[in-house]
Amino acid sequence: MKMFPTTPAFGCGLLVISTHALGAHADPAAPINTMLALGFIILIVAVGLGVFFMRSRDPKQAPLTAVLGDEAADPHAVNPDTTVKDCVVKMKREKIGAVLVLEGEKLVGIFTERDALNRVLAAGIDPSRTKVIEVMTKDPTVIAPNTTVGEAMEIVTRKHIRHLPITQNENVLGIVSSGDLTHWVVKDEIKEIQHLVDIAERP
Repeated sequence: MKMFPTTPAFGCGLLVISTHALGAHADPAAPINTMLALGFIILIVAVGLGVFFMRSRDPKQAPLTAVLGDEAADPHAVNPDTTVKDCVVKMKREKIGAVLVLEGEKLVGIFTERDALNRVLAAGIDPSRTKVIEVMTKDPTVIAPNTTVGEAMEIVTRKHIRHLPITQNENVLGIVSSGDLTHWVVKDEIKEIQHLVDIAERP
């Protein structure tokens, strides 16, 4: 059965309205128009507060599918025989910090900026002669699309990683970074602040 969404403010509004309604019965001489106006004002305030609380839901409870958006249809990936140089060129062109390494449709690894720095540059390896499969991070941590933003943030913090491939039934749906997660959490706050600024600047 579908339940009507309630908030503490909405409940308080109904309580106040009910109290005034009972008072009207106890005092028949009370002006009806005044009571109706008061009840209407209280209802408007309660609904307004209810909308505010609904909009203030914790963004960390959103699933990762909401964060992915259109990117889920086209995750950036390379095959295992791709050279490190080509991977780096792709990452620079797409302005991303990592690429997935797929063998067919199977995820076999991930190649990140950290891998390029520590396993290639610092090791003195020729990127144009080295295949990504030789220096990638094998068996990366993966998460399901219904994982919440908050849970994903806990994983990247606990495991000290910056990128999380998202998979379902061994199919790769996309990848999220720690930056993506942080942006998702703060974007609603930024929009609300900008809205308040716009109101303040109105003549």
